[in-house]
Amino acid sequence: MTEQIGREYYTSRESEILAILDDHAQAWKPYIASRYGDDFANTILKEAREQHEALLPAIPYIGGRENPMTRHLVRSTTSLALYKAMKARGKTAEEAGRIIYDAVVERVSHLPVSTAKALSPEDIVSKREQARKSQERLSPGDWVWEFVEGDGVEFDYGYDFLECGTQKLYHAQGADEFLPFYCFLDFVTSKTSGWGL
Repeated sequence: MTEQIGREYYTSRESEILAILDDHAQAWKPYIASRYGDDFANTILKEAREQHEALLPAIPYIGGRENPMTRHLVRSTTSLALYKAMKARGKTAEEAGRIIYDAVVERVSHLPVSTAKALSPEDIVSKREQARKSQERLSPGDWVWEFVEGDGVEFDYGYDFLECGTQKLYHAQGADEFLPFYCFLDFVTSKTSGWGL
């Protein structure tokens, strides 16, 4: 039943999800073209879109809009689609990862660096509860994490991730070798959010 709900959840949002891929593709295109030429870039982006469409029914349902991690899971599929398209054309995980990394660095360089604001007591309670709920493991494809209490000096709060939804998806899709390149993006994006890793 959950599998059917998941298929329906993602396929009913196909245009919204593919719009995320299209946005990412615009950022990737100059980096693909500069390395491999315009024709290759156009072909790869078309094939990445086809890969992404094919991936929609395979995305695990982890609670939809009720789960804040659904957004991260969906966004991780765009990079997976590009990797699959490039791999089919004889390119490596590192080559695909470099394109995505360069595009993300360029994008975030134009964003203002966020200054992390102090969390309210209610925010902390909510974050603790999200972590506790994740440990119930209601959805096999979801993240599982623990909330780490801040010390008031070095850090405000933290997460200790025990299981990763993206890792599970990539493994199921035979893309374990690409995962480190995707995960490395956390270092770039966390700076823009005012977080630390």
